[in-house]
Amino acid sequence: MRFSPDEAHELARRAAMRAGAREDVADSLAKAVVSAERAGKKTVGFAHLIDYLHAFAEGRIDGKATPVVTYPAPALIRVDAQQGIAQLGFDLAFEELMARAKAHGVATFQQHGSYTAGELGYYTRRLAGRGLLAMAVSNAPALMTTAESRKPILGTNPLSFAAPLENGGPLVFDQASSATAFVNVRHAAQAGEAIPEGWALDGAGEPTTDSREALNGALLAFGGARGANIALMVEVLAAGLTGANWSLDAPSFVQGGQSPSVGLCVVAWDAAAGFGTRLQTHIERLAQCGMHIPGRRGSLDELDIPDDIIEQLER
Repeated sequence: MRFSPDEAHELARRAAMRAGAREDVADSLAKAVVSAERAGKKTVGFAHLIDYLHAFAEGRIDGKATPVVTYPAPALIRVDAQQGIAQLGFDLAFEELMARAKAHGVATFQQHGSYTAGELGYYTRRLAGRGLLAMAVSNAPALMTTAESRKPILGTNPLSFAAPLENGGPLVFDQASSATAFVNVRHAAQAGEAIPEGWALDGAGEPTTDSREALNGALLAFGGARGANIALMVEVLAAGLTGANWSLDAPSFVQGGQSPSVGLCVVAWDAAAGFGTRLQTHIERLAQCGMHIPGRRGSLDELDIPDDIIEQLER
């Protein structure tokens, strides 16, 4: 079925409220879900909303939680999500984060105690859309391993970066530290499809292309030790700096009744006058050299949502 962004927002909001979310929680989550869909990130759009709905109903998200926002330093905002969603804490701090970045040149948002962050590009894209550069990192329950460990010890620990451009949408990338995101492996398992070599290990710690076996094993870091190093950096920032659960200690985000209580760290920089024009010129040079420029496809104005997801939402 096809929906306008407003229709899709109302569908997501209504489903979240029926699953136990307070209205402001549901509205914040719906904005993020629709933003992911409009950016073409379908695996972390309505498909991932289903995880949130189950988490509301089963206690992994407190749908009535009110984040606690504090300002321990002029360029620092800290948020305790109170076992709620990550998006609401960011919404509450967004305008202040922008103001402090412009006043001091840079400002940091640190949040702990939330469900997983959803589409990480949502946070950086919003800041870049208002003229700031931004980097975001978040951790998640342990799903990824390294060549030496061969058991889950780190989250897929994504990193996103965005920068404003003079014309059109901002430069944005959002990527996991693992060779692929967990939702892609789960989708392959549901469809009975194989996965490429190098994505995952099975439950015995052996390489596998069987997506169902991979769900019982662990994902692999992209680029071997290099990807694992980036995942560790993300862990230090998203969990260590914020005070959130380390990935090893985070409960599952798909089963049980406990919040993963993971972290989100966002850094925003004020750009100097003329930055957008200078970057725009350079990006155009790179594009002429054949480089793919992430995030510049624009926002979709009509959203296709699969019938099976619509049926789950309506239920």
